[in-house]
Amino acid sequence: MEHLILPDGRVLEYLVEGPATAIPLVLHHGTPSGTVRYAPVVDAVLAGGFRFVQASRPGYASSTPRPGRRVADVAADTAALMDALDAPAFVTVGWSGGGPHALACAALLPGRCRAAATIAAVAPYDAKGLHWLSGMGEENVQEFGAAVAGAEQLDAFLIPAAAGMSEVKPADLVEAFGDLISEVDRRTLAGGLADYLAASFRAAVREGIAGWRDDDLAFVADWGFRLEEIRVPLSLWQGDQDRMVPFAHGAWLAAQLPTAEAHLVPGEGHLSLLSNFTTIVSDLRRFAS
Repeated sequence: MEHLILPDGRVLEYLVEGPATAIPLVLHHGTPSGTVRYAPVVDAVLAGGFRFVQASRPGYASSTPRPGRRVADVAADTAALMDALDAPAFVTVGWSGGGPHALACAALLPGRCRAAATIAAVAPYDAKGLHWLSGMGEENVQEFGAAVAGAEQLDAFLIPAAAGMSEVKPADLVEAFGDLISEVDRRTLAGGLADYLAASFRAAVREGIAGWRDDDLAFVADWGFRLEEIRVPLSLWQGDQDRMVPFAHGAWLAAQLPTAEAHLVPGEGHLSLLSNFTTIVSDLRRFAS
């Protein structure tokens, strides 16, 4: 793991692998999560001819918190990281809570971000015509209800949740996810994904709940950019068995993003959708070239 001192003095934790001459593929992790190496994803990125880059958002793992951050703020941090890596251009992928952050890079760094992809990305909270909480598992309904109520109520929800997450083991995940996973996602956890997720959850709350809290508050506030500003090619993926980010979110985003190639996949859940990652990398290679 490496660390970058940002222009405002904050520390950004990141992982980078692959040849320095290759275009970086910047992966934005979910919520909550921290930067942990997951071999199938890294291997797919490198096999696709990209350089793998992932950073822990502010407040996660050893990245300095940035209270009050908006989704849009990820663009400046990503640009600073690309500067440090001498990368004039990049492509980006966001999974789950990372999806809005990938979209922010596409909207706000159009001369540098050549293409983007989202995997089960959450839609804006104020999305017209979308019942944002409908279809989410009960745990998410409670969590985002607290986020809308404010930081104090959200802290009261997240602090005990993080206490259990700080020592979570792979075997604990099915029970820990509770109402948030469908049957296809339960089956997906049987492989190495459970090991990765447990490690990423532990990393996420290692230094406290700041990253998780600030992600949630950013999702239910104004994101700081408009989706219609995005002009770069997009690959959008969403499953209809997703209880963390319901299918309606992906369908709504697909209708709002004119450059998106939408893959609204029957039978896929929130976790199982990651099995399409090699195809997603191929999409980004095609877009970037």
